[in-house]
Amino acid sequence: QSPLVESGGGLAQPGGSLSLSCAFSSLIADYASIGWFRQAPTKEREGVACVSFVDGRTSYAESVKGRFAISKDNTENTVRLRMNSLKPEDTAIYYCSADPEYFCSGAGDWGRGTRVTVSA
Repeated sequence: QSPLVESGGGLAQPGGSLSLSCAFSSLIADYASIGWFRQAPTKEREGVACVSFVDGRTSYAESVKGRFAISKDNTENTVRLRMNSLKPEDTAIYYCSADPEYFCSGAGDWGRGTRVTVSA
């Protein structure tokens, strides 16, 4: 079983909200960071948000700042991505990735993804 399992994707209307979850195994708890990435059809994968397991700092892509929020739930071994004010351009498959050493370099472990569609 994958050490990272995403859930919470689905269909939302423009302006709506969705919350994604990334459940991680106990092995991942000692990693440096977990981030959310996304890949839209015909586009390259891009980083969306990242949270450090070392100091709790977060970062966001410019395109989602002020709309998305990443958080870590230590009691449930879960990282969540709250997405508000969704836009059609947020449509993509969203993946979470855990980095053993760095701040969301994308070179660590990956989940299988969850699809988000924003459409009227």
